Amino acid sequence: QVHLVESGGGLVEAGGSLRLSCEASGRTFSNYAMGWFRQAPGKEREFVAAISPSGGSTYYADSVKGRFTISRDNAKNTVYLQMNSLKPEDTAVYYCAGRLITASRSVGEYGYWGQGTQVTVSS
Repeated sequence: QVHLVESGGGLVEAGGSLRLSCEASGRTFSNYAMGWFRQAPGKEREFVAAISPSGGSTYYADSVKGRFTISRDNAKNTVYLQMNSLKPEDTAVYYCAGRLITASRSVGEYGYWGQGTQVTVSS
């Protein structure tokens, strides 16, 4: 079992920045690919970014490419999402998720999920 806890959400003005953190416990973190997803009210959960177990490969949704950066610190069992140049359309609950070995853009391929953290971007 892998337990994931997100933090770092909040209210920010458009153009601002936030850094989300997700701390993992329970299994060997360095064996897990990690992803960030988000869900806005009335919409399906969507892929934001993912990172391979070593951190050597990263993947981004087109909507956040160039503005968001995913990273991880395996010594701290933590994955991060640095979000810059935030837009009102980035408003959502952000979830981190984990799966063994291979990163994926698919919600259904992740077996472990955090409880989510709210990000609100005002215009």
